Amino acid sequence: MPTERTSSGDPAHTLQLLWRGSSSDRRRGPRRGLSIDAVVEAATAIADAEGLDAVTMRRVAKELGVVPMTLYTYVPGKAELLDLMLDAAYARMPRTDTTGQPWRQRVTAIAEENKALFERHPWAAAVSTVRPPLGPGQMSKYEHELSGLDGLGLSDVEMDDCLTHLLTFVQACARTVADARAAQHDSALNDQQWWELNAPLLARVLDENAYPTAVRVGAAAGAAHSSAYDPAHAYSFGLQRVLDAFAALIDRSGDAKTLTSSHRHDAIAP
Repeated sequence: MPTERTSSGDPAHTLQLLWRGSSSDRRRGPRRGLSIDAVVEAATAIADAEGLDAVTMRRVAKELGVVPMTLYTYVPGKAELLDLMLDAAYARMPRTDTTGQPWRQRVTAIAEENKALFERHPWAAAVSTVRPPLGPGQMSKYEHELSGLDGLGLSDVEMDDCLTHLLTFVQACARTVADARAAQHDSALNDQQWWELNAPLLARVLDENAYPTAVRVGAAAGAAHSSAYDPAHAYSFGLQRVLDAFAALIDRSGDAKTLTSSHRHDAIAP
């Protein structure tokens, strides 16, 4: 479970900061030119390099060359700072123009944009956004991504459902990539090296006759991916299955609309 979540600070204060409605952004501390944006940029740089746990108000203040109390005149705490960091990352995301392209290409572009976000900011994948920050970056992102699902015959609720499912899938893949990197860092072995080291140990205790299907399929997958898990393949395979599911929903929505239209025509026919 993620240890950090958005919208866990004071809602009124957070929204003021996100939409820059607070007078605190116009204050000046000991360092001339310090602003909320500068605080967010410093915190994001720390998180990108060392992870979210390294982001503390004291550490950010040190990076900015001010005392911690000065920082609190701009951002009241880490909860609000996290919302600002994530919303700023959303605002900076490239928005691919997929106007006129088939819906699969539009939805794939949305997935790729979010995959790139997590590659630039790995810490963001570990943050729960069940309660989103609702800042301008978030709203711009949501508006842009919904456009990829608009005009397909889906209801508004179905559009939101599809987008939520897609983004949850991409975030889950990003978390797994982060876990794989952490495992490699901690063990100083990549997956192939780890399996080569441990395969002889497993062979001593594993009864292949007791688990024939698992042994056969596991061996085939291992040979295909050079490990038990290939993040790139898992993402590519999973995204295609997500798109296939969306296609079934879109087709069913289209069939339902055609059927409803036909019934109405029959009802008013002389």
